[in-house]
Amino acid sequence: MASPAALRPSMGAIMQTCRSAATAPKVAVAVPVRALSTSAALLKRHKYPTARVTRDNSKQRGESALRKSGTRWKLSVSDEPLPEPVPREELPPIQVDENHGLWDFFYDRETVAMAPLEHTKHGRAWTVSELRKKSWDDLHRLWWVCVKERNRIATANWERTKSELGFGLAEANERDRNVKQTMRGIKHVLTERFYAWEDAVKLAEQDPEIDLSNPENPYTPSTFLEAEETAEGAEASEAQSTTETDPTTIPSSKSQAEAPRV
Repeated sequence: MASPAALRPSMGAIMQTCRSAATAPKVAVAVPVRALSTSAALLKRHKYPTARVTRDNSKQRGESALRKSGTRWKLSVSDEPLPEPVPREELPPIQVDENHGLWDFFYDRETVAMAPLEHTKHGRAWTVSELRKKSWDDLHRLWWVCVKERNRIATANWERTKSELGFGLAEANERDRNVKQTMRGIKHVLTERFYAWEDAVKLAEQDPEIDLSNPENPYTPSTFLEAEETAEGAEASEAQSTTETDPTTIPSSKSQAEAPRV
């Protein structure tokens, strides 16, 4: 076994070697450095197969308006003069049909929106009890009158918002509310009539005198001929009872008294 005195020279040599290595002069080594590029091929950091794709598909990548980098390729520029727009004063007048249907979207051809006072000049909405008395044609016409009125209100509101007029919106909404209430009543009446028609069809299917497969003459009563014959017989007997009797054919009461009794 070596003594501690024998180990001291070797430890000193090791410490001296480490000290000399730490104080060794540094030598500059030239390492090739790759220039940084903004292209997608030089910015790839992941080389392993399962790395996610970080490719940039932007065609304008690398173009900067602030740095004035320009485009990535040359553009073709022609020296042909661009056409100049025709002044509005030189344009031909636009022919407008005075009877066009789109004029009905406006209350007045001179103004885009009515004044609030004009919007308030309207009546109340139709009630359901009043609409029940109307025919199908009347309800059809009234429905499309309401549709036309709502189109006018929507057009005026759009022009009012576009021009930032700042008036008439509340009055127009109140007018539109009455129109929608009338249309709701028309739907209610038509629904009632549809339910009544369904009930009538169910009753007709159970009636033996009604044939729904014959749309021209579905009602064929079974006692029609018997009732007609009975009526003709009653008319004939009544005619016989009301015929006038010739007074010369009536026997006198004296001759009847003198006649022998049997």
